[in-house]
Formats: sequence, structure tokens, C-alpha cells
Amino acid sequence: MSIDLPLVLGGLAVGFVVGLTGMGGGALMTPMLIFVFRVDPLVAVSSDVVASLFMKPAGAIVHLRRGTVHLRLVLWLCIGSVPAAFCGALLIKALPFGDSLDSALQTILGVALLIASGGLVVRAVLQMVRSRSALGEGPTPASAPRELVVRPVPTAILGAVAGLLVGMTSVGAGSVVIVVLLLLYPALKASQLVGTDLVQAVPLVAAASLGHILYGDFSLGLTTSLLIGAIPGAWFGAHVSSRAPGGIIRRALAILLLASALKLLGASLPVVLGAAGAALVFGNLLWFWVRRRFGAARPASVADSSDEDPAPGPRPAPETAGDPAETSPHR
Repeated sequence: MSIDLPLVLGGLAVGFVVGLTGMGGGALMTPMLIFVFRVDPLVAVSSDVVASLFMKPAGAIVHLRRGTVHLRLVLWLCIGSVPAAFCGALLIKALPFGDSLDSALQTILGVALLIASGGLVVRAVLQMVRSRSALGEGPTPASAPRELVVRPVPTAILGAVAGLLVGMTSVGAGSVVIVVLLLLYPALKASQLVGTDLVQAVPLVAAASLGHILYGDFSLGLTTSLLIGAIPGAWFGAHVSSRAPGGIIRRALAILLLASALKLLGASLPVVLGAAGAALVFGNLLWFWVRRRFGAARPASVADSSDEDPAPGPRPAPETAGDPAETSPHR
């Protein structure tokens, strides 16, 4: 077994993105293996899933130590994701594609990447609106996750859908879970979303890895080279994400996933470049719109507060913004 330096460097880059954003492992690693290193799709999926089993804990441990993980959410996600991930690995081999398995797998993977790219766009917009900032989520200091009212059934269903996607395509552990978690639990901070997603992904990819080792086309040498770079990359990226924003990187990642998805679905190079360019242009237009809207709103609110004459004596407590996460009787 020999170590491939280009694979090590590729794993390092992908691992850093995974630790930083909580997503992009399968969505970046598998297309990289297929397009850059010319690996067969099934070998790429199987090896990427097994690599994720060792890459995810490197980032998950950092978030566990900083207290940015909601363990009840992890539990309910795993109830759905673990059995579904193992079944997904079996299903991809049982599908009646025969000799056309590689092309069918590329199509399935392309659709999964389109879903992941769309999810990243939705998340970016929601984060910009929620934080009233065109940069998305801001830096997040270490703090314990807020007490949430966990919704077991939707959370377990989300885990099952993500597990099935991971088992079949290696995509979904972060790209799908973290976006839907943001919709289900908007009170979670950005670092807590990333931490919760990284921890729940560990048992998910463990189940998928077992299925691919038994029934897939796993390559030990390929996986080892990826892990040499991916593990330190995920560890370093998690340290950065637990303290700093990753919003801009996620938007760049969305464009990259869109281009990879179109290429997997058979689009020509001009179509891929045109779509990526259009996404870049419209994404920047959206960014400027949010910046103008919320950038103007903040100074106005500051000016209004400064015009008030301070009355002697104690001031009344300011009213909250009506955030259900702050006013819920269950908190």
C-alpha cells in the first residue's frame, strides 16, 4: 500500500471545509475522486464513506469539548439515520443497473449534490436574515447549547433521509442535516448547528461504512491517503468554526457543488461555467441587497435610541424582539 501525496492534499482541503462548515465531506470528496483522480464512482463513494468515519470525529471532539453540541438532537437523529445508512449501502448494490451502475450512480450523486447546493443557498439566506447581516452568522463564543423543545418525529425522519442519502451517495450527513436543523431549530447558534451535525454524523457514517465494507467497493490504499490529510484538516477547521463565521465559505461551496452536480449529470463545460457564473452574479446581487437593507436598518435603530432623553431614575427593561427561542415557556 503506497501513499499518494495529491490524495493527501485533497483530503486536507476537504477535511478543513468539513470541520469549518459541518458539510461538504461527501459533496466535495466524491466528485474530487471521480473528476480529478478518475476513480470509479462506486469505489469513490465507498472509500469516501469509510474515510468520513475517521474524519468526522476529529471535528466532533473539538465541539464536544467546547460544549457546542445538543446531545438530545444527536440521539433522535441517530435513531433514524443509523439503520437507514446501512440500508442505503445495501440498496445501491441491489439496484438493477448491471453494467450501467457507474453512470446511474453518477446521476444519483448529481441529484444529491443539487439538493445539497440548494440547501446551502437556503441556509445562507436564512442566516443573513436571522443575524441581520450580509455576512451571515457572526463569530460565536463558546457556550452551552440552549434548551430546546426537541421534536422527535421530524428529527428522526430527517436522520433517516440523510442516512439513506449517505449510504447511497456519501452526500447528506452535513449538506442535508444542517440545513433542515436550521429550519426546525432556529434558536441554535451557528457553532451549535455545526457541532451537533458533526457528532450525529459519526454513528451515521459508521453504519454506512459497515455496509460499504461488506457490500461496496472499498479501497484501503485510497482511503488511507485521504485520511492522512483529512483528519488534521477537519481538526483545524473545527477549531476555526467554533470561534469564527463560515458563511462566505458556504456560499462558495454552494457554487462549487452546483458545478459538480451539473458535470455529474452530463452537462457540457460551457453550461457548467455559465451556471456557476450566473450563481456567482445573482448571489452577489442578493448579498448587496441584504447588506443595503440591514446595513441601513441598524444605524436607524441606533439613531432612534440616541434621540431619547435619558430620564432620571431606573430605566424600564427593554422589550425583547419576540424571538420564540427567547420567550418560550419551555426554556
